[in-house]
Amino acid sequence: MNWRVPLLIGLVFVAGVWMGREVVRAVRPAPGPPTLRVGDVADGDDADNAGLPLPDGLSDEELRDIDIFRAASRSVVNVSGVELRRSFRLDLFEIPRESGTGFYWDDRGHIVTNYHVIDGSNRLWVTLPDRTRWPAAVVGAAPEKDIAVLKLEAGAPHQPGIERGDSGVLRVGRKVLALGNPFGLDQTLTMGVVSALDREIDSPTGRKIRGVIQTDAAINPGNSGGPLLDSDGRLIGVNTTIVSPSGGSSGIGFAIPIDAIERLVPQLILHGRLVEPGIEGVEWLSSRRSGRLGVEGVVVYAVEPGSGASRLGIVGLQLDERRRLRLGDVVVAVDGESTPDLDALRDRFDLVGVDGNVELTVQRAGNRRSVTVRLSPVG
Repeated sequence: MNWRVPLLIGLVFVAGVWMGREVVRAVRPAPGPPTLRVGDVADGDDADNAGLPLPDGLSDEELRDIDIFRAASRSVVNVSGVELRRSFRLDLFEIPRESGTGFYWDDRGHIVTNYHVIDGSNRLWVTLPDRTRWPAAVVGAAPEKDIAVLKLEAGAPHQPGIERGDSGVLRVGRKVLALGNPFGLDQTLTMGVVSALDREIDSPTGRKIRGVIQTDAAINPGNSGGPLLDSDGRLIGVNTTIVSPSGGSSGIGFAIPIDAIERLVPQLILHGRLVEPGIEGVEWLSSRRSGRLGVEGVVVYAVEPGSGASRLGIVGLQLDERRRLRLGDVVVAVDGESTPDLDALRDRFDLVGVDGNVELTVQRAGNRRSVTVRLSPVG
């Protein structure tokens, strides 16, 4: 009889545990469908898992932003490089250089990034969204535009380029999205608006880059070379620099517009450098020297005898009978747009391109006239 008491107690205990588990199971929420974190779609094997269900309650705008990130992030890469140096014992060693962002321009493995991201590197590596790392070579570079094109080595997987938009129709206040790898944090999306248009920044060579997009989308070190997208997910610019005393985002970032990039990248792929349009036989006075003369406009320094410019009557600086310097022609406008300095003139020429015609407004001795010339490759 005594053995029945412990048995009964044991049965009661087991029943209590079983009932408790059922109660807990009853009150515990049933596991819901997995929620999507934006970064999951672009991480490794998850990059192709576009079928992940989304949580309820997302706005149409949020859903659109997620779709944009899913599509574009697969074409965004990390660009890093090393500088090779020799020690005192002549051993080679590597020094890591600045890293940044790039993106597929086409499905042939061409990667667009900023020139300052690759400057000084002897070896370059591109890390794809699946985190595989591939060597890359420089196909072409334009330091004066802060743009470079890389090519992945044979065998590397390729992605299609991001659909391109039109930076010419941008307006202040329009929403933009920036993708990149700030501070080494891969596949990062930030959003903002177009804060201003037609800004001016310095290139690595010191030459001005005009027509730049200003945005308050967070752009930090490592974002350089990444794509700036419009609200439809189309490429409208290449993130290039920030204005910040601390080096972090301060709400002022800049991007080179896609309209300029589309003119530049094919040249870099084909020629390896920027083929600058200009006027054959004309040498210009630098903006600094023109400023010393107190002249506003672009001073013609010299004209090659027998050149097309010479036949059009364009003249450069001359010496009078007293051996004093006398101005010849000064170009004050191209196609009706003022050219206060040499960079402005070159920018106007870039818009037209080689073999295009431009109308110069030329000033000499207080008189103005118009001259139409055909642009030739000069650089």
